[in-house]
Amino acid sequence: MDLTVIAYVVYLLISVALTIWVARTLSRNGRIFLADVLHGNEKLAEAVNHLLVVGFYLVNFGFVALYLSQEEAVTDTRALFEALSVKLGVVLLVLGVMHLGNVYVLNKIRRRGVMEREHVPPVGPQGWTAAPKAGPWAPPAPQR
Repeated sequence: MDLTVIAYVVYLLISVALTIWVARTLSRNGRIFLADVLHGNEKLAEAVNHLLVVGFYLVNFGFVALYLSQEEAVTDTRALFEALSVKLGVVLLVLGVMHLGNVYVLNKIRRRGVMEREHVPPVGPQGWTAAPKAGPWAPPAPQR
């Protein structure tokens, strides 16, 4: 069997296995994070989590497929390992960047939710207070 074909097979096996492992890890651990981001709405968190995993698979498998081609033929074992290390290294970097992008966006959403919760007063307004009358403690009225 041609070493280039062996490189393709090993690359695909490792890349697909890594993508599945990362997606499952992100899905399992991201479920709790999403529930917090979505204010405890477990059903919505599960749906968003599933959509994120599907998108993760599509983007990563698409990248793995596009990055499969090899211009130079693999002629010996050393070239096989070099080709695999470059290809798998790039796949790992793409997986890491996608993971960091997901965490960044979800953290922004979470922070917005936390800020909204902090800005809502615990008790609604119950009325208005009268404006202060002019006096020694009040600032002077603006001049026109």
